[in-house]
Amino acid sequence: MRAASGGLPDPMPKTAGVSRRNHFQKQFVSDNLTNSETEDQRYPWVHPDQAAPKRIWRVPMPAENRLEYNDAHPFSGTLHMNDEAIPHDAPSDSKADTPTLRAFALLEYLVAANAPVSLADMAHDIRMPKASLHRMLGSLEAGGLVIREPGQKNAYVIGPRLAQLSLGVMMQSGARRMRHAILGRLVADLGETCNLTMLHDTEVLYLDRMEAPWPLRLDLKPGSHVPAHSSASGKLLLAMMPREPRAALLRAMTLQRFTPNTLTDPELLESELDRIAHKGIAVDNEEFMLGIACVAAPVLREDGTCIAAVAVHAPVSRTSLSKAMEFVPRLQEAARELAQTF
Repeated sequence: MRAASGGLPDPMPKTAGVSRRNHFQKQFVSDNLTNSETEDQRYPWVHPDQAAPKRIWRVPMPAENRLEYNDAHPFSGTLHMNDEAIPHDAPSDSKADTPTLRAFALLEYLVAANAPVSLADMAHDIRMPKASLHRMLGSLEAGGLVIREPGQKNAYVIGPRLAQLSLGVMMQSGARRMRHAILGRLVADLGETCNLTMLHDTEVLYLDRMEAPWPLRLDLKPGSHVPAHSSASGKLLLAMMPREPRAALLRAMTLQRFTPNTLTDPELLESELDRIAHKGIAVDNEEFMLGIACVAAPVLREDGTCIAAVAVHAPVSRTSLSKAMEFVPRLQEAARELAQTF
C-alpha cells in the first residue's frame, strides 16, 4: 500500500458513496502497477468513478486462446495455469481453465510420464512458473495424490490415493460389463477359466474373472491380488515395462517361493522377462500353484503400451501347458477386443 508523506498508508477517502472495501481494492490495484503502467492500461475496466469489480483477473486471457478441454492435449484448456481463478461470469469458453482442471491436468501429466518427473522438467513442459507449480504440487502431495520419489530431490510420481482411485474407477466403470461379456465368450470357446488383470505395485490385480463350469475352481474373485513374479500375467506385465522402471520394481519385490518352479533368482527372472518381451506371451508352469498352468497375452493400446493382460488357466490334469499354448491365437483376439474398452 502506498505510504503518505508521514510513512503511513493513504487515509481512506471520506467521499460519500466510496466504501472501505472499494477503497482498498483500488489501493491494491495502484500498488501493484509497474513503473511503466498506468491503472487504465493494466486494468481498463477499473474506473475511478465506478465500484471495483468483485474479482480482478491478473492477465485477461484472449478469447482466441481459451480452448475447451481436449483429451489428446490435457493442457490445451490450461494455457495460463498461473492465472487467478476465472470469475463466475466469465465467458463460457473459459470454463475449461479453472484451478481444479489445472490440478487434474497436472495429475494426467504425471500419469502419462510413467516415471518420476522433476519440478524443473514439469515447469518446462507445462510452461508454468516453478513457484506456482510448487504450490500446486504441495496441495496434491498433502492430499496423497502425488508423492516425492525417494532418493530423488523434487521428483514426483502419482500417490497412493490417486492409484486407489484409478483402481476403483477401473473396477466399477461401465466398461466392466463389456469386458465381462468378452471374457464370457472366451471361456465358452476355450472351456477353461479366464481372467483380466493389471499390475498394481508388485502384485497382479484381478479386474475380472470368468469361471469355467468345472467342479475344481480357484477362489480368486475380482479385486484379488497374486504376486507378479509367480504368475503368467504378472511376468507378462513386468516384461512389457520399460527396462529402468522394471529393474527398480524388481529390486522392491520379495521373490517368494510358492512351488519348486517359482523363479526366485533375480537374474533368472530378468532373463525370463526378456524372453517374454520378445515373444509377447507368458506362461505359468505351475509356478504359483502346483497342478495349475496358465498362459497370458497382452492387452495393448494403439501405441503398443501394455495396459493389462488376459489369461487362461487350467489344471494340468485336464489341460497341459502345451495344449494351453494352442489357445494363444484366441487369447490374442480377445486381447484386441478388450483393448477397445480402455
